[in-house]
Amino acid sequence: MSYISFDKEELVNIEYSKERELLRCSQTGSFASTTLCGLNTRKYHGLFIVPQDSIDGEQHVLVSRIDENIVVNDMDFHLGIHQFKGNVIDPKGNKYLQGFSADGVPVYNFRVGKFNFTKSIIFQRDNDRLLIKYTFLDDIEGVSIQIDPLLAFRRIHNLTHANHNANINFETVSNGVGFCMYERYTPVYFQFSENTDYKHAPNWYYNIEYSEELKRGYDGVEDLWHPGTFTIKIKNKELYLCIGTYPIDTDSLADIYSKELNNHTARSSFPNCLKNAAEQFIIKRNGKTDIIAGYPWFGRWGRDTFIALPGLTLALGKFDLFEEIVDSMLSDLKDGLFPNIGAGSTASYNSVDAPLWFIRSLQIYSDFINKPKKVWTKYSEVLKQILQAYRNGTMNNIKMLENGLIYAGGEGLALTWMDAVVDGQPVTARTGCQVEINALWYNAIKFCLDLARVCHDKDFIVEWEPISINFPATFKDTFWSKELGYLADYVDGDYKNFQVRPNMLIAASLPFAPISEKIRQLILKITTEELLISKGIRTLSPKDPDYKGHYTGNQTERDRAYHQGTAWPWLLFPYTDCLIKVHPESAADILQQKFYLFDSCMKTYGISTIAEIADGDPPFKPNGCISQAWSVAALLYMKWKIDQLKK
Repeated sequence: MSYISFDKEELVNIEYSKERELLRCSQTGSFASTTLCGLNTRKYHGLFIVPQDSIDGEQHVLVSRIDENIVVNDMDFHLGIHQFKGNVIDPKGNKYLQGFSADGVPVYNFRVGKFNFTKSIIFQRDNDRLLIKYTFLDDIEGVSIQIDPLLAFRRIHNLTHANHNANINFETVSNGVGFCMYERYTPVYFQFSENTDYKHAPNWYYNIEYSEELKRGYDGVEDLWHPGTFTIKIKNKELYLCIGTYPIDTDSLADIYSKELNNHTARSSFPNCLKNAAEQFIIKRNGKTDIIAGYPWFGRWGRDTFIALPGLTLALGKFDLFEEIVDSMLSDLKDGLFPNIGAGSTASYNSVDAPLWFIRSLQIYSDFINKPKKVWTKYSEVLKQILQAYRNGTMNNIKMLENGLIYAGGEGLALTWMDAVVDGQPVTARTGCQVEINALWYNAIKFCLDLARVCHDKDFIVEWEPISINFPATFKDTFWSKELGYLADYVDGDYKNFQVRPNMLIAASLPFAPISEKIRQLILKITTEELLISKGIRTLSPKDPDYKGHYTGNQTERDRAYHQGTAWPWLLFPYTDCLIKVHPESAADILQQKFYLFDSCMKTYGISTIAEIADGDPPFKPNGCISQAWSVAALLYMKWKIDQLKK
């Protein structure tokens, strides 16, 4: 039996299947996403979503979906499924589904009357191009298929409505046609492996409703443009449909499909699902290699990139890919900071920790390749620039105090990873000296000093060693509470916040942690007792009056829960390192048990991937992005560490 599969009863149950979402991607940034039954429930769902370089570089939904109608001996079988305003679902084409599997590529099994066929979907890895393969399993005499495209041509965060500005013309190409609704957009071309009859009959589908958007407190109704209908009389057992941004030779469609199928990582096991998911975050476009933070609505995020980087590259033995991504990010380094979001003129430098996570990822890379001279030779100037910027002070009031600690933030600023803001105010206002930022700072200095010693960089050693010598004592005096037995989350002047949060776990996980072994043990203990759950680590202890155990409601309500109890799988990255330090002999068995607790996630929420977050309360329901880079990376990192320990 397939590892990722669903039967007829699950597929025809709309309530069950619409809670499970699919994702397929190219490495150019294009992707497709919908629910298991094919019903689009988010504005972020679409069959062909493509970055628009000439507009804003962001993803845009070009093709929302296609409706298929199978005609067998003059009998019509409509396979489409839509929800219209008022929760009206029509048609319900999922009733023809017999099964679904995704071990290789997503494959749907259909039966219409007594006629059976399959439909599979694959992206061309290095192109903005989607291929759909229909395989007809019975006698094709008297069988034809009609395809009705529904187009949006809009940013993924927006909705579109019927208007008179759309270009309703079409361009004829080999075995198909192309459309371009608005200027500056790339056209979209529909081409088939067989001759097609296209009838142009433009009209609008009104009031398409997205239930998840309404649930999340957003506008969730739009109109989609239907340009016309393709009709293909089936002559061969296999039919290919290609959707791309420029036309190609249709004789090559079968070869392209076959090549891409052979290049895919089979999702035949839980670890292989993670490897497959990891590939989807790596984007190579316009000469740069980036990590997409999460699907379907995040772009490139600096902090997320560096936290996810070791798990998505090094844990899979992809050392060259690690450097490619780092080099792309370095092009946006400014005043010692990496962008939190965006790039170039749109970059926002409101992240105090992204540069420190860059240094941490470089530290892991150095350990992997065991070539400290190479690392210092290539990156020493960048490392010095970052450290000096923090020492001298840089944007957003990020600066080193006289005692060597890093201070960051101010009114209305949210600079750490706990960055939710409601009505202009951070939900977790952590202005001051944050525990994980200062631990990462110390670890960065110590790592750079080690590299400098290997390379005999005496000037760097003279400049930075005094700070490192005094730092642990200052750190302990500032953050440690002997009475409570754990570290403060942040300190601002005389105020010390002692809410039990996972940020002290990050501090305890680092190779150069400014704490004693006893304190590390106590931090792991309280984390395990109050924060660790089966699907990640809570952001706040349930004992705290501010704790929120469910991530639900409108955006304001969700943002207030985002870092107030919601659990994050990515925090298993520092948990893994901390556990190995405290319990080296038993860590492998404990980690393996934690690792396989996520096996059950492969058939829920985002199929064959790991979600962004989970509720802090049972049953620990996954939520947020259906596929998050640092969530997948944390588990791949954990698996790599388990394998190392068991050698």
